[in-house]
This record gives sequence, C-alpha cells and structure tokens, in this order.
Amino acid sequence: MRIFSLLIFATLFFSACRETPKQQPASSVPPLNDLLEKYYRERLSFFPLDATTQGVEGYNDQLPIDVSEGFRQQLRDFYNRTKSALAKYDPAKLDENDRISYDILKWECNINLRGLDFPDNYTPINQFWSLPLTLGQYGSGSGSQPFKTVQDYDNWLKRIGKFPMWCDSAIAYTRRGVEKGYVLPTSLIVKIIPQFKELIVRDPAKSLYYGPIRQMPAGFPAADKTRLTDAYRDMIMTQLVPSFQKLADFFEKEYLPKGRATSGISDTPNGRKRYDYLIKYWTTTDKSAEEIFDLGQSEVARIRGEMEKVKKQVGFKGDLQAFFNYVRTNKKFMPFKRPEEVINWYAGLEATMKPQLNKMFDLVPKSKFEVRRTEAFREASASAEYTQGTPDGSRPGIFYVPVPDATKANVVGGESLFLHEAIPGHHYQVSLQQENTSLPTFRRFLWYGAYGEGWALYSESLGTELGLYTDPYQYFGMLSSEMHRAIRLVVDVGIHTKGWTREQAIEYSKENEAEPAESIVSEIERYMAIPGQALSYKIGQLKILELRHKAELELGPKFDIREFHNQVLDAGCLPLKVLEDKIYRWIQSKK
Repeated sequence: MRIFSLLIFATLFFSACRETPKQQPASSVPPLNDLLEKYYRERLSFFPLDATTQGVEGYNDQLPIDVSEGFRQQLRDFYNRTKSALAKYDPAKLDENDRISYDILKWECNINLRGLDFPDNYTPINQFWSLPLTLGQYGSGSGSQPFKTVQDYDNWLKRIGKFPMWCDSAIAYTRRGVEKGYVLPTSLIVKIIPQFKELIVRDPAKSLYYGPIRQMPAGFPAADKTRLTDAYRDMIMTQLVPSFQKLADFFEKEYLPKGRATSGISDTPNGRKRYDYLIKYWTTTDKSAEEIFDLGQSEVARIRGEMEKVKKQVGFKGDLQAFFNYVRTNKKFMPFKRPEEVINWYAGLEATMKPQLNKMFDLVPKSKFEVRRTEAFREASASAEYTQGTPDGSRPGIFYVPVPDATKANVVGGESLFLHEAIPGHHYQVSLQQENTSLPTFRRFLWYGAYGEGWALYSESLGTELGLYTDPYQYFGMLSSEMHRAIRLVVDVGIHTKGWTREQAIEYSKENEAEPAESIVSEIERYMAIPGQALSYKIGQLKILELRHKAELELGPKFDIREFHNQVLDAGCLPLKVLEDKIYRWIQSKK
C-alpha cells in the first residue's frame, strides 16, 4: 500500500507508559478527547498532504518546507507540548478505548521525537519516496487532490507555488549532508536522475501536471476556463519545469560524483543507531537486528520446504530454481489479451469469496471498492497497490493494477495479491478504521506498517478458508509472496548491519524466490533507500498469526474466527504491543 503520506520507541514507549504521571487537580484536566482532537488538527498543519488524502478541507493549498531545520524544530516543539499535556492524565483511570488512545499518543510523541534526533533532511530525495514524485500523483488530476471546483484549481496553483522553494531547500540540505557524510549510494542516485528528466517538457500540454486541465468540469464559467488554462500552462513552464531541471542537474553533475559505493545505512554517521531506531519505528517492537535476521533465515527455510511440496504435487521435474522459471515464463499462466480482461479477472475474485467472507467477517466496511487499471503516466514502473477512499464515500477505495502489456500479465499469485491489497486486506482494514466514529479522529487515520501490512499479509494466509487457492499454482503464488517478505528480513538487516552489498542481496533473493530479475533489483534498491520499512510486513503477520493461535488454543470451542477478526480490526491501527495486550484482555474476558 502506498504510504507516501506518513510518512511516523518501543522500549522507550512502554517504559514511559509505566511511569506515574504527575497529576493535576481533576477540574484542570479537560476530557482526553479534547487533547486528542487538538493533536490531530495541529498535526495536519504540519502534514497538509495527509489532510488532502483524508479529504479534510482547508489544507489543499498548503505545502510546508519540511526539510528545513525551522520546520523540524516546530515539529519537535509540537510533540513535546503534546507529551506534556498527556502527562496530566492517569492511564489507570481511563476506559478501554481512552487507554488505547493514551498509549498510542505517548508512542507517537516518543517515536517521532526520537526520529528527529537523526538528520533525515540531509537525504530528502531518493528514487522510491520523495515529494517531487508524490506531487505527481496529487497533481495529475486522478489522485487525492480534488479538482472539482474553481477553488480546487486555485488551491493547487497556490500549493505548487511553494514547490520551487522546497526544491531549493532540498538541494541546500542535501549539500549539507554531503559535507557531513550523509550521502546516498551511487546505485540509487543514478535512478533518481531520469525520474526528474522525464518531467521536463517543452509543451505544457504534454506534462503530467496538465491532467486537471484536460479533465476540467464542463460547467466552469468560460472566463475561469481560460484563466486556469493559462495559469496551469504558466505554472508548468515557469515553476515546475525549471525546478525539475535544477534537481536533475544537481543530482547528475554535483551529487552523483559524491555518491558512496557501499549499500547500507551503517556506512553513514550514527548509521547503526539510526537503523536500530528504524527497526522500532517500522516494526513497533523492540526486536534486535540479529533476532530479525535469524527469524528471516528460519522463515525462508520453512517456506522453501512448502514450495518443494507444491512442486512435487504438480509433478514438476527439476529443482526449485527451474520451477521458479517455469512459473514465471510459461504462457499458460498468461491467459489475457486485453487490459480489461485482467481487471475483470481481479474484480471477479470478490464474488468467489463472498459466501466464505460472511462466515469469517461480520465487521465489514461500508465504503465502496473498485478495481482500476493504473494510470498510463505511471503504469510502466508501478506496482499493484491500494489507495484508500475517503470516509464520506466521495472517493472509493481503489485497487490499482498496472497492465502495461496484458499478454504478459501472469495470474500466479493474483489471488494472494487481491487478498493483500483489496479484500480482506487493506480495503477492509483501512475502511473500517476510517469509518469507526467511536475512535478519536487521529486514530481513524493512523498508519503503522507492522499492523497494516501485517494484517494484509495475514489476509493472504486466509485464501483456502475463503474458497481460493484451489489451484496449487495459486497456493504457490501465496508462498512466493510470503517468501518475498521473509527474504526482506534477511537482506534488509544484511545490507544495513552486516555489510552486505547490493549484489549480494540480489543474489540471495534470486536463489529463494520466483520474482523476475528486474523486480528483485528494484526491491533491493528500495530497501537501501528506506531502511527498515520492509521488515514490517512479516513481523506484523507473524504476530497476528501468533495471537490467533493463542486464542484458538486457550478458548477451544469458544473461539469464533469472526470475533477474533473483530478484535484485531475494531480499534484501528495499533503498535503490536498494544494489539497484543488488547487480544490478551479479550481472551481473558471470554474465559
């Protein structure tokens, strides 16, 4: 799932939760929800793109210079103020819902304050995540930024008006990073340069950012149509194109020669401490790098054993590497001729699962859901992904499927992909969270990778129970997906703590999974760019499976899978320790 917004420790948090806060007279402490709502609104002023994604009006023209030290200090002050205000409440006197909110908010303050100790603004752009890439999805006219009214169009002009200043600041702080030893690997820098060059146009009508003009509502007054068309053409040629040219020139001529040959974050100042922090940030646990590395190796070995069983079941003669190649390349797994056939195949999976879904879930979202083809401008390099809808239903949840060539669309793994990105994965979890008005607003839009991606990967394991995986090749596709996430535990830690090279990580992946070589290279470079993020999927999945097994074992005939799923989903995204405590309390109440 895309998480460009967010873009967000355990030991510190949980020890802090055990501290006895200094109590104020009861009359001086407002209801906790007042603080929670204040936190949510003030946070949106720092992250207005999140507000746009959530459909909150009033922020669509804002773009902070978030790479600056001034911004980071204001953010630090904000979290410290919130933490001080939270200390006035006694968690022991709060009800279940407020106690969870208290724990989460303390986590948020502590984890984000710790993160501000590391100068992430010295490397604000990489090939996987950066504001220039994110803005393309907003400004194309098909993303979260609304383009329904004349005011919407003017809001975007104001937002983009601040982009050149952001680019200048990003270059300045990247230069400072070079001086202090914070530099990206050369192998990543070379991937950034063409991303900017592709956005440099001579004709504004050929720009990605011209999309809103092509889709302008017919009902706009003629004068506004003319004014906005001229303004958007001017915006593209005088603000965006020069900014992209400046970034391309900087990265190619000045930054590239200074790129480092090593792959891991440990080769930058305080890199190992930063990676330990990122493990806590992304997994919401206190697991060590070594524990995760060993766990990954164990999971890789286990899943290889399951893959061997499928190979034997289908009667394939040859080793696992040959079977990987067979599944990747055999035309019988590529039955489509037109893109709409691919989209319809995915859309049909919901109907296949529906009878079983009712048996496993009685908490289901009201939000509508669609399968769409990924937009042409990003289809060639995009992965399948889920984009959340808005709580008011004005925009549905969308499962985007890239189909650059329908004849090469491979169905193996398609069922597990749908379970993960769509139903009951991201669409159920995100929609239920947003729709739950009993949660404080800030919790309705929280995201923790270990929980959200953990739930989506857990959802893949439900395929057999949901009437899928009747074809052993689809079950193999699920194993391949799980293997992909298990490999991440090994290579991410290997790259960032054990001195693994990019090439070493690529070879390990090739030995153990069926992904195409070009996809593996892209994935390894992703882990290099955003250390720790890839750990969240498998860590979260294993925790949910562990909790389910514990509940089944302890409750016996009292165990109800629908009730268990309710307990996992009904409080929204949680740090894993908070989720674990919640499930333990539920088990005890059922006993």
